[in-house]
Amino acid sequence: MTRLPKDPGTPTLGAFTAGQLVRLCDVAGLGASDAEVYARILLEALGPAAARPLDLAPPSASFLSDDHTPVEFSLAFQPDAPPTLRVLLEPGAGAGGPAESGRAGLRFLRAMAHRWHFATDRLDELEDLFLPSSPQGAFALWCALELRPGGVPKVKVYLNPAASGQNRSAETVREALRRLGHRRAYRTLPSADRHLFFALDLGDWEEPRVKVYLAHQDLAAAEASGLSRVGGRAEQAEIQAFFRTAAGYGAGDEQGAGPARRPVQSCHAFTGTADGRASGFTLYVPVRDYVRHDGDALERAVTVLGDHGVDAGPLAAAVAAVTSRRPQDGTGLVAYLALAHQRGRPPRVTVYLSSEAYQVRPPAGTSRERVPVAG
Repeated sequence: MTRLPKDPGTPTLGAFTAGQLVRLCDVAGLGASDAEVYARILLEALGPAAARPLDLAPPSASFLSDDHTPVEFSLAFQPDAPPTLRVLLEPGAGAGGPAESGRAGLRFLRAMAHRWHFATDRLDELEDLFLPSSPQGAFALWCALELRPGGVPKVKVYLNPAASGQNRSAETVREALRRLGHRRAYRTLPSADRHLFFALDLGDWEEPRVKVYLAHQDLAAAEASGLSRVGGRAEQAEIQAFFRTAAGYGAGDEQGAGPARRPVQSCHAFTGTADGRASGFTLYVPVRDYVRHDGDALERAVTVLGDHGVDAGPLAAAVAAVTSRRPQDGTGLVAYLALAHQRGRPPRVTVYLSSEAYQVRPPAGTSRERVPVAG
């Protein structure tokens, strides 16, 4: 069994990120025993990289974060409820190239499936598509854990559509949807600049989802709501208002995101297979590319939460759980702001927090460089 570091101040990747996770569990209302279980799982996912001192370079060039920390946290907010804590991990960080990383990720997932008694058959059906013998792209496999009371998380896996080449991404996504029974789903997706991720819910989900993530470079404010295939005019107006707030656009500002900024992302979730219609939609704004510093990003997050009737107090506590630095001293702690709509459920706001185990990105200056995306 993986042991928790005895000294929480030990300057290793595992001690640093596990400490953040334990403190975030308290913010999310999870008990000490659950926090310890989830911290151990994080260390297991990191494998040998957990013992790597932070004064060394990151174990690999992880696309998961700006400073290559293979861990990202997020909190999903709804009114009158504690936030739901999630952690996104790259289990194969430091294992070698994409092929080795993918195999390490599969081993971790299958070990978790054995421990928590869930099937991986849907993932197994797609292994040749997303984990070929010589995969390409910026990553092979990520795993997200949604942390619940009781020490058994919900599990999600993220795969790279560009694993067989960026020019085959669309073909890979279409074939993956077909194999999983969603034969009509691909044609319902909006146009996009790139297929970013293909994701599956594994294990104990009420309605397991298949999700397709798309990149939209230089997206105009008026175009944001048109990406959704879920809901009606009220939801579309809500999406556009969220986009303007998160991106810092004024009411009459129709400019696009600009080539120097990361693309906005859309996620299209499918549950039923009959008609090909998405049952869920999420818009992700990479807020760190639209602000001077994290003080601005947090102000926008608080505004979005208030617009949806959510108390922002837990967000302030979460920031304090992750870092002791002032928000004005860097940009990238708040990585994304997201708004999710799912049929039959209230909208959900998610704030993504970077671990910053290795580096703090300085406040934005007057010039920017294009930031690469996965592929």
